[in-house]
Amino acid sequence: MASVTYEAVTLVYPNAKAPTVNNFDLEVADGEFLVLVGPSGCGKSTTLRMLAGLEDVTAGRILIGDTDVTTAPPKERDIAMVFQNYALYPHMSVRENMGFALKIAGMPKDQIDKQVETMAKRLDLLPYLDRKPKALSGGQRQRVAMGRAIVRKPKVFLMDEPLSNLDAKLRVQTRTEIAALQRELGVTTLYVTHDQTEALTMGDRIAVLNGGILQQAGSPRELYDAPQNVFVAGFIGSPAMNLLECTKDEDHIAHYGDARIPIPAVSETEVTVGFRPESIELVSDSEPNTIPIKLDFVEELGSDSYLYGHITGTPEDSTQVVVRTLPNSAPAPGSVFHVRINPDEHHVFATATGERLPV
Repeated sequence: MASVTYEAVTLVYPNAKAPTVNNFDLEVADGEFLVLVGPSGCGKSTTLRMLAGLEDVTAGRILIGDTDVTTAPPKERDIAMVFQNYALYPHMSVRENMGFALKIAGMPKDQIDKQVETMAKRLDLLPYLDRKPKALSGGQRQRVAMGRAIVRKPKVFLMDEPLSNLDAKLRVQTRTEIAALQRELGVTTLYVTHDQTEALTMGDRIAVLNGGILQQAGSPRELYDAPQNVFVAGFIGSPAMNLLECTKDEDHIAHYGDARIPIPAVSETEVTVGFRPESIELVSDSEPNTIPIKLDFVEELGSDSYLYGHITGTPEDSTQVVVRTLPNSAPAPGSVFHVRINPDEHHVFATATGERLPV
């Protein structure tokens, strides 16, 4: 096992106008499960591939433990990787796929069989050891790919969107299995996904990238409760945080259409006020300083209702607002209801920079 350190790592492809990854600084502790998350094209897979030795670093250093591996070939890094497309050998059985790296390393066959069968038992693959990949389901193939990587007992385990080819139900089941297995084995793991729900439910820490730049790294709770900028605020959470670009008056009331939102004292006049769908309460229209919302449609999810609408006094195509309420409690579509943000559950950012303001 080992820690992983990125020191001001940058990658610029030939003829590119901007770095794909720019000045990336991050330390992953020994045994930690770190999730790299962000939209498509943000540089998260490239960051993983540089650690694996599959992409050349333009500037900076990468260390595994105390060893600088920036220019080391992949085979000398003692890492194992699971890809989105499984990358199994179709002509080999499950047993042969899982034991292939051990065979190449010269391990005796009886030891290979023992390690493969131990891992297959842990992954519920014992009945399938003599099958070829084409005779397995998607979830089983993914477990074979995981087993092939883990059985080597690498220092670092890398996963590049391993669940993206699975259906929704199997994704939930498999992500739980991966998280539990990683905690049991204690292997340092970097996991790439564009799905922020996976990030929130799996990682010890999350690193959010955008445009090749690290936006924030912290625990799932830290990123959810205290996003450092508007991008992280809007990316982490489902449904996303409501973000309103407001003008603040001298009484520290933020105005957006007919909405009046009391905020803490800040020096900026142009502020972006954020609030989660669950961070508000329904109030009477006679209450002062409320957010009046015209309801467009309702999403009933059984345990919750999500109300989608726009704030009165704004154009029909203005920023949509989402409110979470109890099931079957929604007003009629087209009606106007009033809400207020719960105390200490709003987020204030400088509109000019997008950065969080201290309050």
